[in-house]
Amino acid sequence: MIGIILYRPEKPSNVGNIFRTAMAIEGKLIIIGPLSFELDDKSLKRAGMDYIKETDYEYFENYDAFLNEYRNINIYYVTRYSKNIYTQNDYSSLTKDIYFMFGRESTGIPHDILREHYEKTIRIPMVISARSLNLSNSVAIVVYEALRQRNFYGLATRETIKGEDFLEEEIKNV
Repeated sequence: MIGIILYRPEKPSNVGNIFRTAMAIEGKLIIIGPLSFELDDKSLKRAGMDYIKETDYEYFENYDAFLNEYRNINIYYVTRYSKNIYTQNDYSSLTKDIYFMFGRESTGIPHDILREHYEKTIRIPMVISARSLNLSNSVAIVVYEALRQRNFYGLATRETIKGEDFLEEEIKNV
């Protein structure tokens, strides 16, 4: 299982998009507060659509409450301060759960957490002048690398809703 941990996210629309990503991969979403918005915020619901109710997620009031429940899980901490590129790790084991923690849009993951887990920090390469990428985009980039390494296990690799040959049939009928 792949899990996504959001440390005190600030933008409900990002969280809504991440709900959609978590649902689409059958991953777990953990949100650590406190938050500056409600989890029933209108913009969160708009971005998350009806996927929110189908997503396996938990909310913790603060980091200590999270640690009480999840102290011994395998977490990678995504930060611009790491020297380790996210593609350099092996996420391929289907028997090991992995989690990726992402920080606040404005300040990232607190530096004391990063220092404590420095060997598990990873980064997404960017141009020198870029400070960060959009949070929901960053989540998708990192999570889908882990899924790629797992050969997209458990995910549909062909169209299943409209049928595998949907586009080919549409081309024939034009």
